[in-house]
Amino acid sequence: MSYRILRLPEVIAHSGLSRSTIYLRVSQGAFPKPVNLGGRAVGWIEAEIQEWLHLQIESSRNIGDANGGHSR
Repeated sequence: MSYRILRLPEVIAHSGLSRSTIYLRVSQGAFPKPVNLGGRAVGWIEAEIQEWLHLQIESSRNIGDANGGHSR
């Protein structure tokens, strides 16, 4: 099995979240946890970030549908 690891700048670019928000959500269990790469280096599994993004899109679209197609 092959994994692609994303470092923090890529996770920020993909998610649109700031560094502090990413770590806050990780601590709340609302964002994928990073993988320890040794020393002080961490990274995120790309597939987990993609799945999180998919769930955010689905959740956002479902909320919009519940409001007659308009989100407020």
